Amino acid sequence: MAQQLPTPEHPLTPAQTIGPFFGYALPHPAGGDIAPVGHPDAVTVHGTVLDGAGQPVPDAVVETWQAAPDGSLDGAPGSLPRNGVDGGPRPRNGVDFTGFGRACTDAAGHWSVRTLPPPADRPYLAVCVFARGLTHHLFTRAYLTDPGPGDLLLDDLDAARRDTLIARRQPDGTHRFDIRLQGEKETVFLDFPEQ
Repeated sequence: MAQQLPTPEHPLTPAQTIGPFFGYALPHPAGGDIAPVGHPDAVTVHGTVLDGAGQPVPDAVVETWQAAPDGSLDGAPGSLPRNGVDGGPRPRNGVDFTGFGRACTDAAGHWSVRTLPPPADRPYLAVCVFARGLTHHLFTRAYLTDPGPGDLLLDDLDAARRDTLIARRQPDGTHRFDIRLQGEKETVFLDFPEQ
């Protein structure tokens, strides 16, 4: 089909950048502080969101969900930035484990959450990435330890692809998990069937 040129009846329309843009409503103070303040077992998971050219994405949002160390999935209130009474901020109380975190990337594409270690039978954080240019958010996992054989997801991947899901323990005790949206060493993303 030949490209049609603009006419008075069919003028050129402005281009639109794929959104949404998250800087206004989604970030909230302490969004990445999942573990209770001062908890001795707290761990930091952090990394950089990179685009297909290997450049940092400075305006992405990284959400994490996980089971509590005891395996429970209940979480505590305070994970959402608004309360149900007046719509005002509902900060975490700093004591309860919520199981949910939302961290924005900074100008260098870096993100960070402070959480408790997940249980041994599910040694990962479920991760969701929102970023400019994505028409749909992306799901993945960040394994804090390699569970070895027996994990259905990891067992289905070749070694190079499997490696993109393992967070690397750093000398300072943190866990580094970089998220590559496409290109070389692209992170494995999960596809969930529509219900």
